[in-house]
Amino acid sequence: MDVEKLPEEVQQYIKDIERKWATKYQALEERFKLELFKKYNRSSEKDTAAQILLFDSEPDIAPEEESETQKVESYTKKKPGRKKINENLPREEILIDIPEEEKKCACGAELVRIGEEISERIKVVPEQMWVERTIRPKYACKTCEGSGDEDKPAVRIAPTAPTIFPKSIVTPELLAFLLVNKYVDHLPFYRQEKRFERIGISISRQDMSNWQRQAYEALIILLELMKEHLKTGSVMQMDETRIQVHNEPDRPATRNSYMWLARGGPPGQVAILYEYHETRGSKNIRSFLDGFSGYLQTDGYEAYVTALKDYPDIIHAGCFAHARRKFFDASRVSKKPGSAAEGLKYIQKLYLIENELRAKNLSEPEFLAERKKKAEPLLAKFSSWLEKRQHNVVPSTELGKAISYTIGQWSKLVNYLESPYLTPDNNACENAIRPFVLGRKNWLFAGSPKGAESSCGIYSLVETAKQNDLNPYVYLRKVFTEAPLMKSSEDWQELLPWNIYLN
Repeated sequence: MDVEKLPEEVQQYIKDIERKWATKYQALEERFKLELFKKYNRSSEKDTAAQILLFDSEPDIAPEEESETQKVESYTKKKPGRKKINENLPREEILIDIPEEEKKCACGAELVRIGEEISERIKVVPEQMWVERTIRPKYACKTCEGSGDEDKPAVRIAPTAPTIFPKSIVTPELLAFLLVNKYVDHLPFYRQEKRFERIGISISRQDMSNWQRQAYEALIILLELMKEHLKTGSVMQMDETRIQVHNEPDRPATRNSYMWLARGGPPGQVAILYEYHETRGSKNIRSFLDGFSGYLQTDGYEAYVTALKDYPDIIHAGCFAHARRKFFDASRVSKKPGSAAEGLKYIQKLYLIENELRAKNLSEPEFLAERKKKAEPLLAKFSSWLEKRQHNVVPSTELGKAISYTIGQWSKLVNYLESPYLTPDNNACENAIRPFVLGRKNWLFAGSPKGAESSCGIYSLVETAKQNDLNPYVYLRKVFTEAPLMKSSEDWQELLPWNIYLN
């Protein structure tokens, strides 16, 4: 059919249809490419902008600005040889000497030791386990059989030391070992069950699950203190991820529930708290925010905006890492990735400014003043570029989504300039939730809501210990040892990671 012979209105209608389908096809093509990229390529986003700009035009950032922060580090070839073995590890020396008869020279003189050659290798002894056998002698009087003193029992025996699980085979060392294996090294209980079988010890995965639940219930007071503590800082960060939980009431096993995470507390005393909830609704955020005032830093999920309507004293800060991720995705699938690289370049310069100033160890007022002085002009240029590009890019494309997201989040993204305890992104919180995501790949799901709750408690203790530079095993062992002796809230305070004494 000859389209040119049709009426102008019909020709225009056909052109509109073609343009519409071409735009839709472009968006679907980009989405398809992005899914392929995520499936078959590394997820690292490092140096993307620099790589793209080798083949595309440079962004419209002034050259003199580039020279201030952009530095290319020279590559230095590493010297051959293996790394030194940790000097703190114990050493066992083995002397290999020549026979005595070979210590004489052919001329008859005694050979003199002039030096030595030392080589080091690492030896490993698998986990050593033994049974702690406690013996308590019993005493009784054969003469009166205890009838002479009503205040004292006829048979006397020393009391047992308080333990977290009375009348159980579990010791603090065993419990800490099991939980660190699962929540730090991502080893599910069924695999640990097999490991114990190989050394002749029978501990079922069900026993391990029950001990985990009992440990969580014994430490609820400590976890409540951690939750109160994380609200005492001026900045809180939040994130959430899915979890599959079986045996939830009136819910199929295939439906997703959610693990929520909050990170906060004063500088040097960071607390991390996990909570399990069946939904991703804003009501689950409020339990973290009640009693808190300051800055809440999150990604662009709308539930945070909804929840904050009831908290006028809390200022919402956004995450440039999420904006960067969208520009990164666009750079990988767009036919002309130059614009996406330009957006990445702006964000990269913000991080360079942040890193440069953090390295100077400035006072808080000096840091805030310097950061605003350097970042605000760059943010103004970035905002102007976004507004300009928004009118020239199809919204349904990956670049259009990146621009729309960044503009929509802009008022929250720039709030990081107002606090020295805020960074441009929410990565510290995302890094704290990553161990849960890695563990989920191994154990797949929680067997019950109670199991999910107890997992939250153990993850909270482990990740808070790591944030405060404590060895998770050593910390948990100490907590499980001391918990039975705690009688008041003041006693429990001593078990918080920033207060505990680990001898």
